[in-house]
Amino acid sequence: MKIEQNRIDDLNLELTLAVAAEDYADSRKKKLNDYRKKAEFKGFRKGMVPMSLVEKMYGQSALVDSVNDIVAEGLNNFIKENNLRVLGEPLPSEDQPEAVWTAGNDFTFKFDIAQNPEISFELSKEDEVIYYTITVTEAAKKEMKDNLLRQYGSLEEGEAAKEDDFIIVDFEQGETKVEGTYVALRNVAEAARKSFIGVKPGDVLDVNVNEAFENETDRASMLKVNKDELATLDPMFKMTVKNVKTFVNAPLTEETFEKIFGVKTEAEFDAKIEERIRAEYAQEADFRFSKDAKNYLLEKAGVEIAEKFLKRWVFVVNEGKFTMEDIEKDWDLFIIDYKWQMVRGYLMEKYNVKIEEADLLASAKGFAAYQFAMYGMNNVPEEQLEAFAKNILSQEEQGRRILDQVENEKTFAAVREVVTLKKKKISVEKFRELN
Repeated sequence: MKIEQNRIDDLNLELTLAVAAEDYADSRKKKLNDYRKKAEFKGFRKGMVPMSLVEKMYGQSALVDSVNDIVAEGLNNFIKENNLRVLGEPLPSEDQPEAVWTAGNDFTFKFDIAQNPEISFELSKEDEVIYYTITVTEAAKKEMKDNLLRQYGSLEEGEAAKEDDFIIVDFEQGETKVEGTYVALRNVAEAARKSFIGVKPGDVLDVNVNEAFENETDRASMLKVNKDELATLDPMFKMTVKNVKTFVNAPLTEETFEKIFGVKTEAEFDAKIEERIRAEYAQEADFRFSKDAKNYLLEKAGVEIAEKFLKRWVFVVNEGKFTMEDIEKDWDLFIIDYKWQMVRGYLMEKYNVKIEEADLLASAKGFAAYQFAMYGMNNVPEEQLEAFAKNILSQEEQGRRILDQVENEKTFAAVREVVTLKKKKISVEKFRELN
């Protein structure tokens, strides 16, 4: 078999493979003999079927398989011998001549091959990446303090309903009476909410429930009917206010300080609030650094990709899951991620970044703790947290996401040790306006 190379550019080449009859003759003969040994034809003992019959039944399959084997071996050998960093895998050229599958014919195959570029760049203290230091203000501390006290507050009896309060009401219509329904004023339609604000126990209002409660699921629940019954109801109800429930912040007491942060005084409580804000700001600043560093590193690496070939390969390998229009629509994000994976791999090798099982487990535990905290569970036992984390890692998609996150974190940590962090103070408002 002869292979001719046509170099299109630094990243793309076309191979032409000329397969002569003598190249595949022995392989085809061997395949036919294998078919003969296994073939079972009525009237012939196994292994004794005439070769002419085997040829008739399996001749073309043996031809196609033997030629494809030779082509695959030729491509693999060429790639290894020339140390090609192949992008994806070779694709048949779009002008591939049509093959006439007849034994004894010569065949010509054309393949497009693209290479990933070689990445090589150096980092030093001369490389500067901005690292933002977010200023903690008195207003931010007050806002978090108010939010925490509200979070740990309680519903108490109120006099007149405010916008964030609840009311307990009875709905009446003729002989129908629905008692003890909770209504959150924030869920009342904006156009009707004004008539609810300021109501007191004992007040009676005529309410069009369709207009006041636009969400059908909520409306059915309040009226204690099935959702499909709503259309048959007269929407006008008499609503009697029985109670007003107002949300009262937790008091500034030792019990509250102990419950939230495990401290005893307001001064300690305020210090913990500032500590939490600084931790949150540091997390945001780290995330911003990783974004800026990623952009800086991609620009410095100057990675060029054979994008036309890559689009074809993504289309072919996904076997019809995406149209070319789908691929084009998300291409900008895809190509940045593809380039970053290459740059990250280079940096991990350069700075000997290793990912241990403990790193993945720690990251998964952090994610698990965050999920529990969203449901108000801040002191989950260690063994439960670890079990949940291991379950996350066992899921293919979640496990891949955690691995990607850890690789990023450890790569950026290595980069931080090499480059200069150009620290810049900024307000949280200005920080969050950054693109």
